[in-house]
Amino acid sequence: MKKSDSIYPTVSRAFIQDWVDALERSWPRDRFDSVLTDIGLTDGVVRVTHDQIVMLYQRIAIETGDEMVGLWGRPVRAGALKLLCGSVRDASSMSAALYRFVQYWNIVLDDVRLELSNANGHIALSITETAEQPANRFGVLLVLKLAHGIASWLAGFEVRLNEVQFGFEPPDFASDYPILFPCPVAFSHQKSTIVFSKDLPDTILAKSDAELREFLVRAPRDWIFTAFREHALSLRLREMVLASEGFNLSLVEAAQMMNVTSRTLMRRLDADGTTFQLIKDGVRRDVAMRELSSGAKSIEAIGQDVGFASAANFHRAFRRWTGQTPRAYQPRKKRE
Repeated sequence: MKKSDSIYPTVSRAFIQDWVDALERSWPRDRFDSVLTDIGLTDGVVRVTHDQIVMLYQRIAIETGDEMVGLWGRPVRAGALKLLCGSVRDASSMSAALYRFVQYWNIVLDDVRLELSNANGHIALSITETAEQPANRFGVLLVLKLAHGIASWLAGFEVRLNEVQFGFEPPDFASDYPILFPCPVAFSHQKSTIVFSKDLPDTILAKSDAELREFLVRAPRDWIFTAFREHALSLRLREMVLASEGFNLSLVEAAQMMNVTSRTLMRRLDADGTTFQLIKDGVRRDVAMRELSSGAKSIEAIGQDVGFASAANFHRAFRRWTGQTPRAYQPRKKRE
């Protein structure tokens, strides 16, 4: 079985629920249900893939003409991101580009105010809520991810982050946030802030019209999840499991590869609210979801690929992971 860095982690359905709730309030019920069904986000689905988030964003942006997909008090009209990217790519430096990013959103959005600061060599971009109602948590996340994505696009590589802070209490799905941000993530702060690493380059690469079009056409594929693994322990271990034969990396082997004791590794994982077994199961789950979506292999073959001796065991595990059977998760044309 071919392994690839494109096997992104999945997130819990709860992670996007704020977004789904906002769409449900603003869309006709039958249209809303139809889009979720097309994307495979029907009731009972408990895990959401990178591709599903991208598809939902693109469908909503096209069908509503709102490029911030129902997350703010008023729509952000089609073409807004093109103007933003055109503005930042002509900036003289990264700091100037981020300043333009902040000024742009302060003109466009009524619900929040963005600020740029520099403390001890770290450029930080903060979001302060200005409306009476709390800002949509997924909307705040999307703006911070866009800032990271545009900075990475201008630099030509995924830039490092020092920390991300959120101005709300940690939700039940807090463990999903490091999948999107390659750095420590904290909650319960006064405002939501993304803090860039000190090695953020100030020089930006020239971007052609073709590169600008590609970035926009793929949105938000290139900036919604992170490819940087070394900041988040669980993502580092995930990559190690993916690279192992049959996903059979043991805790002892992982600890040796990281030059720590097994006890130290378990303690660090416990502090992050996870375990080595949960990470391994997450890899197997996400690989199985990708393979089932492609429809290229039988359910039995996929179960064997991800380390299950019997189809029955794979069925039970997959239902526990996703709320669906492997057969129900397969594309309809494959089932037929």
